[in-house]
Amino acid sequence: MQKRKLGKSNLEVSAIGLGCMGMSFGYGPAGDKQEMISVIRAAVERGVTFFDTAEVYGPFTNEELVGEALAPLREQVVIATKFGFKLDPNTGKQAGLDSRPEQIKRVAEASLKRLRTDVIDLFYQHRVDSSVPIEETAGAVKELIQQGKVKHFGLSEAGVQTIRRAHKVQPVTALQSEYSLFWREPEAEVIPTLEELGIGFVPFSPLGKGFLTGKISDDTKFDKGDFRNIVPRFTPENRKANQALVDLLGRFAGQKKVTPAQIALAWLLAQKPWIVPIPGTTKLHRLEENIAAANVQLSPEDLRELGIAASKIPIQGARYPEELQKLVGR
Repeated sequence: MQKRKLGKSNLEVSAIGLGCMGMSFGYGPAGDKQEMISVIRAAVERGVTFFDTAEVYGPFTNEELVGEALAPLREQVVIATKFGFKLDPNTGKQAGLDSRPEQIKRVAEASLKRLRTDVIDLFYQHRVDSSVPIEETAGAVKELIQQGKVKHFGLSEAGVQTIRRAHKVQPVTALQSEYSLFWREPEAEVIPTLEELGIGFVPFSPLGKGFLTGKISDDTKFDKGDFRNIVPRFTPENRKANQALVDLLGRFAGQKKVTPAQIALAWLLAQKPWIVPIPGTTKLHRLEENIAAANVQLSPEDLRELGIAASKIPIQGARYPEELQKLVGR
């Protein structure tokens, strides 16, 4: 597996990471724990060194899973986790945002225990908390870095002004936001800002929450606990309309004798040398398919043709329900 550096930082990771959220949360019932541990360890064996989790996934259970899976391999890997949601102490459900410095420090201590480690490699603010100045948030993470409990500071789904303000207090190593051929909004402002400041970009949902694999059609039924049930982009009629993008990927995949998912990931990797996508999966064969995308070569002509053709397909449906969309790009 090739390695990449996230921006101007010295944080080097595998060109493709592993998003672990779906193993515990978001896409229906949690996976079998031992099976998920074996998938995570299989990823390490195949050269993946970058693993993504968060306290809110579960909540807590995903960090525990990642911690247990990676404890014997800790020296070989980079673990990213996140703070910033307020959790109801009785139900564990999300109850708004909380990025107050004292809360960040509490979350860090709890995450270190669950992850069975003495340092968090990359600590993201999960969503920008407009009630706490970003300078205070960045300052709290800076203190954790000075104490040796955290190595790098990241932001998730932040807008460009927030990124600039945070970066002045504590250099931001990476921004994590959604980016794929299914969602190209970061190209307008976010990517140029990251390039200017020397910040790496970690796209989540690089396969469009599974849509770009070509395995989801307009009549696919999701589990009742699957987040996609409330995503406007995933209504049956929008899936039917958006199938044109999957068909385009399928045509390119056929020419290259690879899969649509591999074309989608290879396209992302070709955008910038400091982009590291983190596709998630619970299945070993999908993990291997995703990892193999790092070896798919797309020529400048392929990229131009794919980019132009994709931009002519109007994607139907918002990527989040309205209340979650309000937390993005602040």
